[in-house]
Amino acid sequence: MRLAILTDLHANREALSACLAHAEQQKADQYAFTGDLVGYGADPAWVVDTVMDYVLHGAAAVQGNHDYSVTRDTRPHMHAEAREVIDWTRGQLNAGQLAFLAGLALTEERGNMLFVHASAFEPVKWEYVTGVAEAERSLRATRSRMVFCGHVHTPALYRRADDGRMGSHAPAPGNRIAIKPQHQYLVIPGAVGQPRDGNCAACYAMYDDVTRELTYFRVPYDHGAAARRVIASGLPIVLAMRLIEGI
Repeated sequence: MRLAILTDLHANREALSACLAHAEQQKADQYAFTGDLVGYGADPAWVVDTVMDYVLHGAAAVQGNHDYSVTRDTRPHMHAEAREVIDWTRGQLNAGQLAFLAGLALTEERGNMLFVHASAFEPVKWEYVTGVAEAERSLRATRSRMVFCGHVHTPALYRRADDGRMGSHAPAPGNRIAIKPQHQYLVIPGAVGQPRDGNCAACYAMYDDVTRELTYFRVPYDHGAAARRVIASGLPIVLAMRLIEGI
């Protein structure tokens, strides 16, 4: 199995299209979407429809905090621009699309893999895994050997060794990382739809369970077109600038 893991799509049609095309070229045969299909971007309906189709064909998908908020009246820990986009997004989605988002689970397990948007430790609290302490808390909350998540919008990799020691790794795009079966790993591919590490190229990762190798990818896409869609939709211009600057 060659599993493509995509997270934080954020209604960015151009970025998602580019990543899916790249994953197909890399011979992905399974897909997982770890939350935040909507929010920030201008094409929520198209992105939700696309993920719905992949799920119909066997893909895993879990709920992110933006997906959670668009189907409820609560806005957990969101800044003003995010809340504005949530309200706008709700008006762009039909009943079936909203029902799909509302029906997504917070976690999904497949074999020795766990998919979650934020942390496996109390997922609905939407904790950001920004360091070893949060990564260890997440890994200790599950028996799964591989945890795939998002939420922080920057690529990262954490490892919990069989003796309990924690480590972190800064993944370089395109490098194949050997995954050892005796360890636990927490994989953050980085954001498809709104990267925040100063690089505007979209992010995703691929896991091959036969060779036991993990690869992170950066995919250039027409971020200018995505930014223009944001502006044309009347959304806050700062969200367009984020796409252009990768912040």
